[in-house]
Amino acid sequence: MLVEIPGIQYSGKIKEVRIGDGNIVVGGQSSYPLHLFEGEAPHSVLIAMEVLDSTPEEWPEALVEVLGDVMNSPGKWAKKCAEQFGADMVCLRLSSIDPNGANKNAEDVIPVVKEVMETINIPLIVWGCENDEKDAEVLPKIAEVCQGKRIVLGPATDKNYKKIGAAVIAYGHTIVASTPIDVNLAKQLNILLGDLGVPDGQIIMDLNTGGCTIGYGLEYTYSVMERQKQAALTQQDEKLQFPVICNFANDVWKKKEVRIDDPGMGDKKKRGILLEAMTGWIQILAGADILVMRHPDAVKLVKTALINCGGKSEK
Repeated sequence: MLVEIPGIQYSGKIKEVRIGDGNIVVGGQSSYPLHLFEGEAPHSVLIAMEVLDSTPEEWPEALVEVLGDVMNSPGKWAKKCAEQFGADMVCLRLSSIDPNGANKNAEDVIPVVKEVMETINIPLIVWGCENDEKDAEVLPKIAEVCQGKRIVLGPATDKNYKKIGAAVIAYGHTIVASTPIDVNLAKQLNILLGDLGVPDGQIIMDLNTGGCTIGYGLEYTYSVMERQKQAALTQQDEKLQFPVICNFANDVWKKKEVRIDDPGMGDKKKRGILLEAMTGWIQILAGADILVMRHPDAVKLVKTALINCGGKSEK
């Protein structure tokens, strides 16, 4: 006997955002993640691989082993991610502009941004140091030199969205609207960006899930992301109908479980890879459209799972 799977017709839809050359699109879903029997998911979940603008220090052995030959060259690092590791995007983290670190200025990092942008043929995310004041100073200048490239620029918060948002409008980029893990705060920032004049097609949400790895609050993260999707798809809340990015790799690889020597916890090198892959997969199930990851083996695991579930993550 034929069994028909009951389905729900959703009244809302996630907005589409074009990035890079315009042929890469995120969003557009008309159903919950991977519920392809109920609606459409016309565009693949994208996986961006993280590149730092300065040589990282004290990274776990599993990362150094696979990235050690390029970790001191952002251009080569980005090229390797794009050509060997199957990245859909590159996320350049401007760690060197952090006031608590090297405190470099825009003029210092612009050549690095240009080098990475010219090296790869996939979309670029430029991620600041997450200091509101410094990002507001540097990111608009990055937006200017990258005019016409449709890069993704962020994070923008309620403290600095005006300066970063104005640059996004002027130079045709996409902004990452970043808020603490709270649906109401996310909606409020999206409203503020709309009032500023940022078009809906140039906004991606960051619900600030980066600090939530398996065992460290991921359950709460999942519930917040789930609420965002419910409001967008079933309550027709237009100010929450945006694609979502999860920039979580930095937090995963800082966890003690990745670093400690404990035979009872299994292979140390595989531990971080599995932690990153599992965290990323759960965020996809919660509604992520873009993941920012580090280890190529973790990326491969997530991409394989997406292909097997119809998530279209083939390059």
